Amino acid sequence: MRPPVATVPRPPGRIGAPVPAQEMLGYLTALGAWRDARREELDNLDRAALQSPDEDTFSADLVLSMAVWKSVSDRYELLLVTWDSGRVGQAESERLSTLIWGGLDTGSGAAGALAVSLPEACALSDALAGSLRARLAIDPDQADLADRQRDLRAQVERVRDLVDREPATARAAAEQTLQDLSRRVTEITERAGRGADVGGLLGPLEIDAARTERDLIVASSTRREQAADVAQARTLRTQLEAEGVAVQAVAAQCIAGVTPAPRLAVPDVTALGPVPNTAAELTTYLSRLDAVRRALSQAHAAYGTALQRRDELSGRLDAYRVKAGPELSPDLAELYQRAQTLLAQPPVDLVRLGALTSAYQAYLETILAAHPQPRRAPEGVS
Repeated sequence: MRPPVATVPRPPGRIGAPVPAQEMLGYLTALGAWRDARREELDNLDRAALQSPDEDTFSADLVLSMAVWKSVSDRYELLLVTWDSGRVGQAESERLSTLIWGGLDTGSGAAGALAVSLPEACALSDALAGSLRARLAIDPDQADLADRQRDLRAQVERVRDLVDREPATARAAAEQTLQDLSRRVTEITERAGRGADVGGLLGPLEIDAARTERDLIVASSTRREQAADVAQARTLRTQLEAEGVAVQAVAAQCIAGVTPAPRLAVPDVTALGPVPNTAAELTTYLSRLDAVRRALSQAHAAYGTALQRRDELSGRLDAYRVKAGPELSPDLAELYQRAQTLLAQPPVDLVRLGALTSAYQAYLETILAAHPQPRRAPEGVS
C-alpha cells in the first residue's frame, strides 16, 4: 500500500478580507494534520535518500523541503496564538487573514530565501515532496496506480493555474511545458484504460510535473519580490526628486540670505537614470537611492540650520528690545539699529549679528542690574 501522503487544506477567505471563524477552525485543524503528516513524510524521504547510492542528488531538495516545512510550521504556530481558541474579534480576524495570505520567508535553502504566502508554501512543499517520492520510487506499487494518476491530473491543473499567471514573455514556454505534461497524463490514462502497464511511465512524469510546479511557484514569488522592489524604487525616487527640489530651494535661500553659508552639494536623483528592472541592477540602484537620501538629509540640515540661526538671533534681539523698553538707553537703541541694518542687507553676516545680539544682551543685563525696574502692583491692589 502507498505510504500516507499529506493533503494540503484549502485556505479560507481571501487576501485583505477577515477570515470567518468557523472556516478558520476547520483550516487550523486540517493545517495541523498536514504539518504533522508532511513532517513524517519528509523524515521517511530523508531515510530513503540516505540509503540511496545517489544520496547527494537529493540533498538540495530535502534541505529546501525542510526549510519550507519549518516556515509553514512557524506560521501555523502564529495562527494558533492569534486564534486563541476562537477568542477573536474583527482585528484578530484581519490579522489571521494577513498571516495566511501575507508573505513568509522560507529561509535560505537551495533556491535561496523565498517569500511566498502560506498556501503557496504548502503547494511548494507538495511539489518538492512529490518529486522526491517519485525519484526515490517510494510508492511504485501497482495497486496505487489509480491514485497516482489522479494526483497527477490534479497537479497538472495546479500547473495550469500557475501558467495563466506567467508574464507574456515567459508564457509561451510555460504553455508548451503544460501541453506536454497534459499530453503525457492523457496517454498514460488511456494506456491504463486499455490494461497496459504504466508503472514505468508514471515516475518520470511525476518528477517532471513536480519540478515544473516548483519552478513556476519560485518564478512567481521572485517576480513579486522584484515587482515590489521596483515599486519601492520608483516611489523612493519620486520622493527624493521632490525632496531634492525643495532642498535646492533651501540652499539657494541660505546662500543668498546668510554668510558664511554651508557649501554642500545637493544631489540630483534624476542623474541616476530610470529605475532598472533586473534584480542585480535594482539592488545597486536602491543602494544609490539610499545614498542620495542621506546626502539630501545632510544638506537640508546644514542649510536649514544656518537659516534658523539667523532667525533665532533676530528673534532674540526683538525679545531683548521689548525687555529694554522704548527709552531705556540710547546705546541699546544704536545696537539694535545696527543689527536691523545688517538684517536688511542680505546676505546677513551671522558672526556680526551674533556679536551685536550678545552685546545688546550683556549691556541690557548691566543696565537692569544697575537700575532695577519697579514691580507692578497686582491688578486690583492700590
